Amino acid sequence: MRFFFKLIFLLILLAPLALIGAAFLTVDIQPTVSRAAEVTPASIERAKHILDQNDPRKLKSGARRTVSISQGDLDLAANYLAHQYARGSARVALKNRAVEISASLRLPLIPIGLYLNFDTLLVQDRSQLRWEQLRIGRLSLPPQLASWLASRALALAFGAVDLNSFAQVMKQVSVEQRRVALTYEWQTDLPDKLRAVLLPPDEQVRLRVYQKRLAEVTQALKSGNVSIIEFLAPLFKLAAGRSSQNPAAAENRAAIFVLMIYINGGSLDKILPDARSWTRPSQRGVTLSKRDDFAKHFIVSAALAANAGGPLANAVGLYKEIADSRGGSGFSFNDIAADRAGTRFGEYAANRASAKPLQQKLAAGLSEKGIMPDTADLPEDMQETELERVFGGVDGPEYKMMMAEIERRIAALPLYR
Repeated sequence: MRFFFKLIFLLILLAPLALIGAAFLTVDIQPTVSRAAEVTPASIERAKHILDQNDPRKLKSGARRTVSISQGDLDLAANYLAHQYARGSARVALKNRAVEISASLRLPLIPIGLYLNFDTLLVQDRSQLRWEQLRIGRLSLPPQLASWLASRALALAFGAVDLNSFAQVMKQVSVEQRRVALTYEWQTDLPDKLRAVLLPPDEQVRLRVYQKRLAEVTQALKSGNVSIIEFLAPLFKLAAGRSSQNPAAAENRAAIFVLMIYINGGSLDKILPDARSWTRPSQRGVTLSKRDDFAKHFIVSAALAANAGGPLANAVGLYKEIADSRGGSGFSFNDIAADRAGTRFGEYAANRASAKPLQQKLAAGLSEKGIMPDTADLPEDMQETELERVFGGVDGPEYKMMMAEIERRIAALPLYR
């Protein structure tokens, strides 16, 4: 019995030392991967093409589709996700029947820069991938432990979601040199499962609160077009009140999302079927600088930036303008200004440090000039040939000078002083 108590005491004594040793081996003061997060209009176009080919509205239950993704797009997406959600960077390399992933993730809630550096090798085993190697810092883990840790990390990230049901959708993974092919089987209940991941119950309650407030605001307004400020002020005043009990950034994102759906003439029940029973707002035309297109550019970019980051929002806006220059309404720097102003607004709203100050400034009252720069002198309605001739295209020095001027005007807005 005495030996048993000595053993317990020894284990209690050694456990902290083991944890300190593991931390020493896994934590680094420098990242091994450090890259800027980039999203280009070309990558947006490729993603749109993939989505168009796999439109769920055209798929029947049991239908199988194969999506082919290049190494470049997979690498870009992984790095963007690491940057956006883990304050880090990542790199993906595809080889014949193998995937190499390297990532550096900064540890949260620590003022000094400490990083977890990962090196992973996944190999194709028949129709799926299996762990071959995982190294964290200087600590190498056996494949079985790596697989278990990965499943635990996903469970922590997505809560009680049935991850196995998502795994069953993926039927085959084929890795080739610089390209991966994913074969999946569509299931009619997949949208409901995705909705549970993207909109958990607490988020649905939050959206309902802002939908109700939006309905109250619209009922009190006269008919005709209304400035976007008439909606931002009351919604963010509500957000300020709720942020004493809830994260301010989460409240801001919900307010922006509900307003984005409304301004674009949509309905929340298209995304969330339970919203059919919610109070519906009366539809009004919403303007910014007396233009309804500015209001749409602004709020869509704000929603993208608040939920997925500024680089993605900027790339989507630029992609649309490039598409417009190729036979559409034309490339417009004033539309870009509305996009960038919305992006800055969304980033500011979702940032932990600035979420509450934004609420307070909007609730106190701001005019449109507080959130949107002057654009009257900016060129617009240019076809691609004119954009190339005058500004050298989107990579030309004159274009970059114009974009710098737009960013300068946005930075000088009262909201960000």
